[in-house]
Amino acid sequence: MQINRREALIWSAATLLATTRSSLAQGRRTIRIAPHAALRVLDPVTTSAYITRNHAYMVYDTLFSIDAAYRPQPQMVKEWTVSDDQLSYTFTLREGLLFHDNRPVTAEDCVASITRWAKKDVVGLRLASAMSDIRPLDDKTFRIALKTPFGPTLEAMARPSSIPLFVMPRRIAELPPDKPLEEVVGSGPFRFIASDFRPGVSWAYERFADYVPRAEPPDGLAGGKVVKVDRVEALWFPSKQTAINALAKGEIDLLENMNADQRSLLDGDRGVTLRRRFGPMASTIRFNWAQPPFDNLKARQAVQAVVTQQDYMDASIGDPKSYQICPALFGCGTQLEVDDGFRDTGKPDVKTARALLKESGYKGEKVVIITPGDIASFAPLAPLTQQLLQQIGMASEIQTMEWSTFLARRAKPGPVSEGGWNIAHAVFDRLDLISPLGNPNFDARGKSGYSGFVDDPETTDLKNQYERATDPARQKAIAAELQKRAYDLVFYIPLGTYYDYEAFRSNVTGYVPAPVMVMWGVTKA
Repeated sequence: MQINRREALIWSAATLLATTRSSLAQGRRTIRIAPHAALRVLDPVTTSAYITRNHAYMVYDTLFSIDAAYRPQPQMVKEWTVSDDQLSYTFTLREGLLFHDNRPVTAEDCVASITRWAKKDVVGLRLASAMSDIRPLDDKTFRIALKTPFGPTLEAMARPSSIPLFVMPRRIAELPPDKPLEEVVGSGPFRFIASDFRPGVSWAYERFADYVPRAEPPDGLAGGKVVKVDRVEALWFPSKQTAINALAKGEIDLLENMNADQRSLLDGDRGVTLRRRFGPMASTIRFNWAQPPFDNLKARQAVQAVVTQQDYMDASIGDPKSYQICPALFGCGTQLEVDDGFRDTGKPDVKTARALLKESGYKGEKVVIITPGDIASFAPLAPLTQQLLQQIGMASEIQTMEWSTFLARRAKPGPVSEGGWNIAHAVFDRLDLISPLGNPNFDARGKSGYSGFVDDPETTDLKNQYERATDPARQKAIAAELQKRAYDLVFYIPLGTYYDYEAFRSNVTGYVPAPVMVMWGVTKA
């Protein structure tokens, strides 16, 4: 369904009234939420959109999930064993697992779900390449046999972004992974109500009474998923201001995210609780390695020398309580946090930057900075980058476009004269960064790789070493090598991490701090 902004506002207002009326009938057992985006695609394998992933966490369960410290913990799995040679993993499912059609979850369903997921997720692809076999042993047990050790096997299964491993019925999971699923038969704590789905506008879930949660307390995305409400209704507000007003009036119960500036709109409202979101976002500068002037290391180092995270965070966020200077390319506060290679002294080194630019042979050509004009988090980045380039003697031009055009253009490695670019910013959820195998900034396959087209066979070799490492200490050591090389060669420049905020009515309690908005544990007085 395609609707314009004005139509969406009208639809949202009408839907809100209908939602409010239906919620009155449910009373305190209904939670109304305003998510960060509109849900249109229901299949979490065919898209990496965060809103589809969040929807999938409501309706599907996972074999493993990450806890608040980003460590993998068993979820649908009861127990598992690993052979001495690290080439065989055997998994046994918990008792009582059911799909929403009341059919038992079996090992065959898990094998089919893993197989479909592994054809699309970047870490899943690596795991599949390392496999020699995957098969059910009985109704509750399946085994993965490997050709070579794959150290992050459990991390891959618990991976929360961008395509997590959700368990679906075999008959659905065996459908082609490039064809979006139209039927949602979940395995998790909430059942999707297909009749209430208005793509891009509103959708709803109800408690799946036969779901069997784990006994442990909730911990991040792991632990017991105990549902304490009957129904969750989601409504997309194209205007964040409208969503904030709806929360203040009690028309919705929970707002997934707002930035630090918008937080002030609810400060002092006794009916609303504000909380910093569990995981931060990370903004970056990305270079086009395939074209001058940034095909030259010295030119990249010149920009690196003049960039400080403090400047970017002050300009884009402002509130020191809402941002963090973070040297760790795999995320501060994660298992792979290191500071190896970090060169940001907190002060722009213009003298060194100009010398490096001269050494690069820069001929005065104009650098094109592309940026999306319809994404608020990008707005302060390009002007500050242009200002820094001017300080070191580099001519530049900002070209602004809508998000879809920006993504299409950023994927082109060619010269500016053929629709290319030189600098583009990016904003990531920390969940996208925590794995050396999944972090897109470490894709070093040149023009066939991720935007920026980093070409570095040594990084590819280090990632292969990480994949084969089974000792956590060795994995962290390899991650440190990867990070140092990324700083030395200037794969990209991290600009700091910052937090958005979530807000909910003060009568809503039990909201689980997690990297994804989840509704288990929530109660409403």
